[in-house]
Amino acid sequence: MRVSRRSLLLAALTAGVPACAAGGPPAPAELVLATGPDGAVFREVGGALAQALADELPDTRVVARPTGASVENVRLLGNGEVHLGLSSLDPLMGGALLSAEDPNGISAVGRLYDSFLQIVVPADAPVYRVADLVGKRVSFGPRESGTEFTATRLFQLLGVSVEALRMAHAEAARQLAARTIDALLALTGIPTPAITGLLGSFPVRLLDLPGEATELAKAYPGPYVPVTIPATTYGALGPCQTFAVPNLLLARTALDQAVVEVVTRTVYTQSERIAAGHPEASRINVRTGIATGQVPLHKGAERWFRSVKR
Repeated sequence: MRVSRRSLLLAALTAGVPACAAGGPPAPAELVLATGPDGAVFREVGGALAQALADELPDTRVVARPTGASVENVRLLGNGEVHLGLSSLDPLMGGALLSAEDPNGISAVGRLYDSFLQIVVPADAPVYRVADLVGKRVSFGPRESGTEFTATRLFQLLGVSVEALRMAHAEAARQLAARTIDALLALTGIPTPAITGLLGSFPVRLLDLPGEATELAKAYPGPYVPVTIPATTYGALGPCQTFAVPNLLLARTALDQAVVEVVTRTVYTQSERIAAGHPEASRINVRTGIATGQVPLHKGAERWFRSVKR
């Protein structure tokens, strides 16, 4: 009988895992975490989480896998190619893969922090709202990213047609400074490394999006919340009205409950280490961890949250 690669991957994920020692934490041979692209907070927070997990599971090879971000991470989880992955909430809404019971499904370890949509343009550009970008060259982030998903949804809702390009945020920042693109969009935590890297070397502005944020929240109730990026985030750029989307850490439902319990404990007891240097990511905490929207908690995560007095 021929066995498919997918079947082998799923069998590996559902297999029981040995313990490091009697009563000790489980120790799978490998744990793969899908993160994000260059210049995004997912990449940095995911890398820090992988290091923390490696310390908690010393007999496990923990791998932080760079990706395009949310949409790719959900696809990789669905295919059984990774064990854990970061994603913004909006690509998950209505997802058929979401299940805390089906071993082929995806469930949540917990809510982490929020991503903010940021539209960056040269300071001298005659662009003051999304409608001013008609016909211009705009980076929608990497392919299969949360930025691409949300940007596409927003621009279609507003009826604004642009030349949408796909690239990592760091590359988009370089091209914006070279004036080979007219704007970059980034749906990620703040401050965003790619944007911070422009400050002091190339004058830029953030577009205020008060009306656009309201329209998106009305059209797609649930994941989008109008917010203001604080004035302290990027110094001279000042405050900016936009919208935020919650980010979740996801797991294959097939992943052993004891492993996910260790992952959950690590996320919420070592949040300061994981979020170091990222003020928005510092909001990771046990009180909001279970607020995962329609995404069900993994049984291992549920077990850990029940054991903690909040």
